[in-house]
Amino acid sequence: MTPHTTDTDRAARALASLRGLAVGDALGSQFFVPANYPALQDGQLPPGTWGWTDDTEMACSILSVLAEHGRIDQDALALSFAEHHDFDRGYGPAVNRMLRLIRQEGADWRELAAGLFNGQGSWGNGAAMRVAPLGAWYAGDAVQATHQAEISAYTTHQHREAVVGAMAVAAAAALVADPAGPATPSDLLGAVLDLVPRSAVHAGVRRARDMLDYADVATVAAVLGCGRRTSAHDTVPFALWAAARHLDDYERAFWTTARAGGDIDTTCAIVGGIVASRPAGAPPATWAERTEVLPDWALSD
Repeated sequence: MTPHTTDTDRAARALASLRGLAVGDALGSQFFVPANYPALQDGQLPPGTWGWTDDTEMACSILSVLAEHGRIDQDALALSFAEHHDFDRGYGPAVNRMLRLIRQEGADWRELAAGLFNGQGSWGNGAAMRVAPLGAWYAGDAVQATHQAEISAYTTHQHREAVVGAMAVAAAAALVADPAGPATPSDLLGAVLDLVPRSAVHAGVRRARDMLDYADVATVAAVLGCGRRTSAHDTVPFALWAAARHLDDYERAFWTTARAGGDIDTTCAIVGGIVASRPAGAPPATWAERTEVLPDWALSD
């Protein structure tokens, strides 16, 4: 970050990213409704107001903890996740149980997260889906963004792939939010590769960089995955590909991502959070107006 960056600047960038994430999440989730599927193919907006899912709810906790502590405090983050956990937001069963035990029984998040999936930890995309605002907070310091993203991931996801997925998304958002960041999509993904460790996610991002010239989203999704398995390495590379190709056009970024199918709310949340990390990538005002309002506690806890 530059020497003149203030907490107010960081909060404004992170909030812009959070709003982009929320629009992508809320609008993307509408296309799990069968009646709205034709609208997806035609590029038409579904009716009504769009409610967001666990992606946004957990991202709100990320921003709340950053605003209060200036960094990721794992205990505070786990507690915020648990206190604001709304079962009806679409959480996975393992995280539902974990957050309920923390909230109702005071269970230790370290033991619960480490014990998931026979002690391997979750390799799901949950740590990546919520972390773009953290990257925007650390614009100009992508190394610190990846470090704090790693810390944030461990509160719920301790498998290496899930952690690296969160690091990659945060790195991308930090680089995009930085006015002096990479100038081309290839440079952006190359910089992300330099910041994250070798892993399946890393290999997927490398393939995503090699496919930046591909315009057929179905082909790209077939190679990279688009979240159908809800794993980090099946989600993050495609999301970074879509974001890198449409950094200054939120609308095109959204439709490109959504039409691939898969875990649409999550891929669109990741892409929306990255693209909205700088002003040129803000979502259309009419889309934001139709998205459920963010909770008051997101910046005040």
